[in-house]
Amino acid sequence: MPAKRPPIPLTRERIIEAALHIADGQGLRRLTMRRLGDALQVEAMAIYHHLPRGKDALMDALAEHVTAVHAEPAGSWQETARAWCRASRAALREHPGVLALALTKPPKGRAAAAVREQIEQLAEAGVPDAPAAVRALRAYVLGAVAVEVQQSGWAEPPGGDGEAEPWLPPSRGGGSAEADADFERGLDALLAGLAGA
Repeated sequence: MPAKRPPIPLTRERIIEAALHIADGQGLRRLTMRRLGDALQVEAMAIYHHLPRGKDALMDALAEHVTAVHAEPAGSWQETARAWCRASRAALREHPGVLALALTKPPKGRAAAAVREQIEQLAEAGVPDAPAAVRALRAYVLGAVAVEVQQSGWAEPPGGDGEAEPWLPPSRGGGSAEADADFERGLDALLAGLAGA
Protein backbone atom coordinates (compact mmCIF):
# COMPACT_ATOMS: atom_id res chain seq x y z
CA MET A 1 0.00 0.00 0.00
CA PRO A 2 1.56 3.32 -1.03
CA ALA A 3 2.33 5.81 1.71
CA LYS A 4 -0.21 8.59 2.09
CA ARG A 5 1.15 11.93 0.92
CA PRO A 6 1.39 14.56 3.64
CA PRO A 7 -0.89 17.55 3.08
CA ILE A 8 0.65 20.54 1.33
CA PRO A 9 1.33 23.20 3.97
CA LEU A 10 -0.92 26.23 3.81
CA THR A 11 1.08 29.36 3.05
CA ARG A 12 0.24 32.95 2.23
CA GLU A 13 1.51 32.36 -1.31
CA ARG A 14 -0.81 29.35 -1.81
CA ILE A 15 -3.75 31.37 -0.50
CA ILE A 16 -3.08 34.25 -2.88
CA GLU A 17 -2.57 31.91 -5.84
CA ALA A 18 -5.88 30.14 -5.16
CA ALA A 19 -7.69 33.46 -4.66
CA LEU A 20 -6.34 34.78 -7.98
CA HIS A 21 -7.51 31.60 -9.70
CA ILE A 22 -11.06 32.07 -8.36
CA ALA A 23 -11.17 35.81 -9.11
CA ASP A 24 -9.84 35.39 -12.66
CA GLY A 25 -12.06 32.41 -13.45
CA GLN A 26 -15.30 33.40 -11.73
CA GLY A 27 -15.05 37.08 -10.84
CA LEU A 28 -14.24 38.89 -7.63
CA ARG A 29 -17.81 38.62 -6.31
CA ARG A 30 -17.47 34.85 -6.19
CA LEU A 31 -14.33 35.02 -4.07
CA THR A 32 -15.48 34.17 -0.54
CA MET A 33 -13.41 32.85 2.34
CA ARG A 34 -15.48 29.67 2.31
CA ARG A 35 -14.98 29.10 -1.43
CA LEU A 36 -11.28 29.84 -1.00
CA GLY A 37 -11.07 27.33 1.85
CA ASP A 38 -12.78 24.72 -0.34
CA ALA A 39 -10.27 25.35 -3.14
CA LEU A 40 -7.39 24.92 -0.70
CA GLN A 41 -9.05 21.93 1.00
CA VAL A 42 -8.91 23.60 4.41
CA GLU A 43 -11.42 25.13 6.79
CA ALA A 44 -11.94 28.81 6.00
CA MET A 45 -10.74 29.72 9.50
CA ALA A 46 -7.29 28.27 8.70
CA ILE A 47 -6.78 31.13 6.23
CA TYR A 48 -7.01 33.65 9.08
CA HIS A 49 -3.76 32.32 10.56
CA HIS A 50 -1.99 33.73 7.49
CA LEU A 51 -4.29 36.73 6.91
CA PRO A 52 -5.51 37.79 10.39
CA ARG A 53 -7.71 40.58 9.00
CA GLY A 54 -9.51 38.05 6.84
CA LYS A 55 -11.05 39.19 3.58
CA ASP A 56 -9.78 42.78 3.94
CA ALA A 57 -6.22 41.48 4.18
CA LEU A 58 -6.85 39.14 1.25
CA MET A 59 -8.08 41.99 -0.95
CA ASP A 60 -5.04 44.09 0.00
CA ALA A 61 -2.72 41.15 -0.78
CA LEU A 62 -4.31 40.60 -4.20
CA ALA A 63 -4.03 44.28 -5.12
CA GLU A 64 -0.41 44.29 -3.97
CA HIS A 65 0.33 41.14 -5.99
CA VAL A 66 -0.61 42.79 -9.30
CA THR A 67 0.76 46.28 -8.62
CA ALA A 68 4.14 45.66 -6.94
CA VAL A 69 6.23 45.93 -10.10
CA HIS A 70 9.99 46.47 -10.27
CA ALA A 71 12.13 47.50 -13.23
CA GLU A 72 15.88 48.01 -13.31
CA PRO A 73 17.08 51.49 -14.31
CA ALA A 74 17.72 51.65 -18.06
CA GLY A 75 19.70 53.96 -20.31
CA SER A 76 17.25 56.85 -19.95
CA TRP A 77 14.39 57.64 -17.60
CA GLN A 78 11.98 57.12 -20.52
CA GLU A 79 13.29 53.59 -21.06
CA THR A 80 13.04 52.88 -17.32
CA ALA A 81 9.49 54.22 -17.16
CA ARG A 82 8.55 52.29 -20.29
CA ALA A 83 9.89 49.06 -18.73
CA TRP A 84 7.78 49.35 -15.60
CA CYS A 85 4.70 50.50 -17.52
CA ARG A 86 4.97 47.38 -19.69
CA ALA A 87 5.58 45.17 -16.64
CA SER A 88 2.58 46.73 -14.84
CA ARG A 89 0.35 46.18 -17.85
CA ALA A 90 1.45 42.54 -18.12
CA ALA A 91 0.78 41.87 -14.40
CA LEU A 92 -2.66 43.47 -14.55
CA ARG A 93 -3.64 41.66 -17.76
CA GLU A 94 -2.54 38.36 -16.25
CA HIS A 95 -5.15 38.77 -13.48
CA PRO A 96 -8.18 40.70 -14.78
CA GLY A 97 -10.27 39.40 -11.88
CA VAL A 98 -8.52 41.72 -9.46
CA LEU A 99 -8.24 44.76 -11.72
CA ALA A 100 -10.99 46.48 -9.70
CA LEU A 101 -8.83 46.17 -6.58
CA ALA A 102 -5.81 47.63 -8.36
CA LEU A 103 -7.99 50.56 -9.46
CA THR A 104 -9.50 51.28 -6.05
CA LYS A 105 -7.04 50.23 -3.34
CA PRO A 106 -4.20 52.61 -2.44
CA PRO A 107 -0.73 51.07 -2.77
CA LYS A 108 0.40 49.31 0.41
CA GLY A 109 3.37 47.17 1.38
CA ARG A 110 5.42 46.06 -1.62
CA ALA A 111 3.18 48.08 -3.98
CA ALA A 112 3.88 51.31 -2.08
CA ALA A 113 7.59 50.47 -2.07
CA ALA A 114 7.45 49.96 -5.86
CA VAL A 115 5.85 53.38 -6.32
CA ARG A 116 8.53 55.01 -4.14
CA GLU A 117 11.21 53.25 -6.18
CA GLN A 118 9.67 54.54 -9.42
CA ILE A 119 9.59 58.09 -8.07
CA GLU A 120 13.23 57.84 -6.95
CA GLN A 121 14.31 56.50 -10.35
CA LEU A 122 12.71 59.43 -12.18
CA ALA A 123 13.87 62.01 -9.63
CA GLU A 124 17.46 60.77 -9.87
CA ALA A 125 17.22 61.04 -13.67
CA GLY A 126 16.24 64.71 -13.31
CA VAL A 127 12.53 64.46 -14.13
CA PRO A 128 10.80 67.54 -12.68
CA ASP A 129 7.98 66.62 -10.25
CA ALA A 130 8.70 62.89 -10.37
CA PRO A 131 5.72 62.02 -8.11
CA ALA A 132 3.30 63.65 -10.57
CA ALA A 133 4.98 61.87 -13.48
CA VAL A 134 4.61 58.48 -11.75
CA ARG A 135 0.94 59.21 -10.93
CA ALA A 136 0.31 60.03 -14.60
CA LEU A 137 2.06 56.88 -15.83
CA ARG A 138 0.25 54.65 -13.31
CA ALA A 139 -3.09 56.19 -14.23
CA TYR A 140 -2.39 55.60 -17.91
CA VAL A 141 -1.52 51.93 -17.40
CA LEU A 142 -4.54 51.25 -15.17
CA GLY A 143 -6.90 53.01 -17.57
CA ALA A 144 -5.46 51.31 -20.65
CA VAL A 145 -5.80 47.86 -19.09
CA ALA A 146 -9.33 48.60 -17.89
CA VAL A 147 -10.33 49.46 -21.47
CA GLU A 148 -8.63 46.33 -22.84
CA VAL A 149 -10.39 44.06 -20.35
CA GLN A 150 -13.73 45.76 -21.03
CA GLN A 151 -13.32 45.37 -24.79
CA SER A 152 -12.27 41.74 -24.42
CA GLY A 153 -15.73 40.71 -23.25
CA TRP A 154 -14.44 39.55 -19.87
CA ALA A 155 -16.78 40.76 -17.16
CA GLU A 156 -17.84 40.06 -13.63
CA PRO A 157 -20.78 37.65 -13.29
CA PRO A 158 -23.99 39.72 -13.32
CA GLY A 159 -25.47 38.48 -10.07
CA GLY A 160 -23.07 35.99 -8.58
CA ASP A 161 -24.75 32.92 -10.09
CA GLY A 162 -23.32 33.18 -13.58
CA GLU A 163 -19.79 32.57 -14.69
CA ALA A 164 -17.46 35.20 -16.04
CA GLU A 165 -16.53 34.99 -19.67
CA PRO A 166 -13.12 33.35 -20.02
CA TRP A 167 -10.25 35.78 -20.39
CA LEU A 168 -7.02 34.70 -22.01
CA PRO A 169 -4.10 36.79 -20.82
CA PRO A 170 -1.49 37.58 -23.48
CA SER A 171 0.80 34.83 -22.18
CA ARG A 172 -1.96 32.30 -22.91
CA GLY A 173 -3.22 33.48 -26.26
CA GLY A 174 -5.20 36.60 -25.38
CA GLY A 175 -4.51 40.19 -26.34
CA SER A 176 -3.99 41.62 -29.79
CA ALA A 177 -1.39 43.40 -31.83
CA GLU A 178 -3.82 46.33 -32.11
CA ALA A 179 -4.09 46.62 -28.31
CA ASP A 180 -0.32 46.47 -28.02
CA ALA A 181 0.10 49.17 -30.67
CA ASP A 182 -2.52 51.40 -29.00
CA PHE A 183 -0.79 51.02 -25.65
CA GLU A 184 2.64 51.88 -27.05
CA ARG A 185 1.27 54.86 -28.98
CA GLY A 186 -0.35 56.30 -25.87
CA LEU A 187 2.73 55.64 -23.79
CA ASP A 188 4.94 57.38 -26.37
CA ALA A 189 2.68 60.44 -26.25
CA LEU A 190 2.63 60.52 -22.46
CA LEU A 191 6.41 60.16 -22.16
CA ALA A 192 6.91 62.90 -24.74
CA GLY A 193 4.57 65.15 -22.78
CA LEU A 194 6.39 64.47 -19.52
CA ALA A 195 9.75 65.13 -21.17
CA GLY A 196 8.52 68.51 -22.32
CA ALA A 197 6.91 69.43 -19.00
